Amino acid sequence: MSVLEDRLRRTLTELHESGTYKSLRHLTTPMAPEATIDGLGEVLVFCSNNYLGLANHPEVVEAGHQGLDRYGAGTASVRFICGTFACHRALEERIADFLGTEAALTYVSCWNANEGLLTNLVEQGDALISDELNHASIIDAGRLARQATRKVYPHSDLDGLNTALTESSGAPAKVVVTDGVFSMEGDVARLPELIGTCRQHGATLVVDDSHGTGVLGAHGRGVHEHFGLPGRGPEGVDIFTGTLGKALGGAAGGYVAGPRDVIDYLIQRSRPQLFSNALPPTVACSADKALEIVQREPERVVRLHENVATMRTGLQDLGYEVLDSPTAILPIIIGATADAIRLSNRLLEMGIFVIGFGFPVVPEGTARLRIQMSAAHTEEHLDRALAAFAKLKGEV
Repeated sequence: MSVLEDRLRRTLTELHESGTYKSLRHLTTPMAPEATIDGLGEVLVFCSNNYLGLANHPEVVEAGHQGLDRYGAGTASVRFICGTFACHRALEERIADFLGTEAALTYVSCWNANEGLLTNLVEQGDALISDELNHASIIDAGRLARQATRKVYPHSDLDGLNTALTESSGAPAKVVVTDGVFSMEGDVARLPELIGTCRQHGATLVVDDSHGTGVLGAHGRGVHEHFGLPGRGPEGVDIFTGTLGKALGGAAGGYVAGPRDVIDYLIQRSRPQLFSNALPPTVACSADKALEIVQREPERVVRLHENVATMRTGLQDLGYEVLDSPTAILPIIIGATADAIRLSNRLLEMGIFVIGFGFPVVPEGTARLRIQMSAAHTEEHLDRALAAFAKLKGEV
């Protein structure tokens, strides 16, 4: 056995022995509030990012079929070589219209979108400044942007951000990047103050709103609508990134949305765009239909907010401490990673699919059960979930 093989095997053994080994569950039915897991049977899903219940919506599925019938599997090459299908242009125009930006550009994932954007926005001597709890894709994109001076400010600490920007006053360009909704905490970026601070220092603000789009605001447009801010202009966000793999259809894909010059520049220089195939037409057409449904059925967002309030109140009445948030993420801090995974498995035995998150996803000692709500959850689903949490209370 090689040194590498021995090292990997020892690490896996340690994970098993500590109770922190992660097992993949295999669904045998489409993603919905009720799904079937191979070997376990039917469960209620409270761990999906299917916030608006669109992952298996009949119109979304049919749009994917039509995309496959019309365009086939894909271009079999990258966009600047073989061109772009009409479905990609239609989706990008709809994203820009929905967010209120000039233009948008799709990627095969939001991870690629963040990498393709951040590594190209900054040049030698520029400053890239990031919230310490940003998503891993932003962290890794920052590591790749080695040409810039990189700084991290304490989570949602405006004084810390102001200090970082002041220290970077000599940088030709300054880029601040933050999640709109922080996925492990469920808290929301302090967007009005962030915009104000960036304007004072002449910095560009990038917001990854993957967990806010489709969730926050009266129409689900995201964190900027939540605060009553426009999608562009002096009082708005400079550049958005986001995903199509959560509330907006749930399949795959990501995007950058912002000024037209930014989008055009990414088409010229962004390596994940230049060297990756376009979204499969099935995904582009399904996501476009999902966005159409969000725009014509704002009541889905209202129902999601109602379900979040009902679940939060129910958990608090049972004695659980749930981190406060207007989002669809309800984290219950447990502490040890092994305990969070054990309690997650107990819930699964009761037919409730909730994931326990621990190190290295979150810092050691802050492991949690993360409940994620959907507009598709019914009153019966909520009652069954709360009954399971009532049984679990003695073990927490």
